[in-house]
Amino acid sequence: MADEPRPAVRPVAPEQVQVPVDESHILATYANFCRVTGTPEELIVDFGLNKQVGGTSPETIQLTQRIIVNFFTAKRLAYALQMAVQRHEQAFGVLETDVQRRIVHQQPTKA
Repeated sequence: MADEPRPAVRPVAPEQVQVPVDESHILATYANFCRVTGTPEELIVDFGLNKQVGGTSPETIQLTQRIIVNFFTAKRLAYALQMAVQRHEQAFGVLETDVQRRIVHQQPTKA
């Protein structure tokens, strides 16, 4: 009996469950700035609007939204965002997050 081959065990993928959501009271706000702080129990993500487009004047950034999540939710959010950005970059090219490099790459070349 000890010499009998064992059937291969395939890992069971967690079943993806469709969770119903109610979007009837959702508010959409644009943000181009975020700040992440936290405690040992949770992460705090603040969103706001940075009106300075490459400028150097120290204008105050008005924070408009604060989301507080536990680290389990933060990890799931990080994974979901990573996958979304990866799909976008595969379709449209790499996103340059350094503004100075982005400006240099977008300047037209003179012939």
